[in-house]
Amino acid sequence: MILLSGGLDSTTTLAVARHQGFQTFAISFNYSQRHSIELDSAKIVANALKVERHLILNIDLSAIGGSALTDQIPVPKDRKDQEISSGIPVTYVPARNTIFLSYAIAWAEVLGAEDIFIGVNALDYSGYPDCRPEYITAFEKMANLATKAGVEGKLKLKIHVPLITMSKAEIIRTGLKLGVDYSLTHSCYDPSEQGIACGRCDSCLLRLKGFAEAGASDPLRYQER
Repeated sequence: MILLSGGLDSTTTLAVARHQGFQTFAISFNYSQRHSIELDSAKIVANALKVERHLILNIDLSAIGGSALTDQIPVPKDRKDQEISSGIPVTYVPARNTIFLSYAIAWAEVLGAEDIFIGVNALDYSGYPDCRPEYITAFEKMANLATKAGVEGKLKLKIHVPLITMSKAEIIRTGLKLGVDYSLTHSCYDPSEQGIACGRCDSCLLRLKGFAEAGASDPLRYQER
């Protein structure tokens, strides 16, 4: 099972899981984020990569707020590399990966699936506490303690994080080798009403830098780049 946002990292993670021979199910979330364009991309990616089933769940994280992605907080723009890599950014959504992974292990238990893939990365988003290796290790341990299948020994849940130590350039090179069509993905935090990426938010800047360092051309349209 893959947590699929429709972004570059989760799409590459799906391709990696397929390449490793896993039967793929995808789970995505409409969590009242700033826009639905990335979710639209998740539907397109799931269809293109032929997942067995794509489950989309509705969760209203805007009721909690506290993030530029779920609240009336401006998305940071034009930040330098040092700014992006220092501290926890305002685009962090409180407990998002914990919430998403909890839903994922619930569905995995019903499906009888042991393997859950998530495209977290500890290099480009080092400020996000729920992208760290120690967090993933702790959650995996908790998942096996908290599920009926885990307690009864019917399943040994494993959280796979194939991208966690990769740079954005390495992620892109991996995806390109696996035939990923990155024009199907969307990464921008604050696109235009027409769905065109801003080219200035942290996510756009990291993506553009990754493509440049990978020696490849980003197929997305940008308002500015």
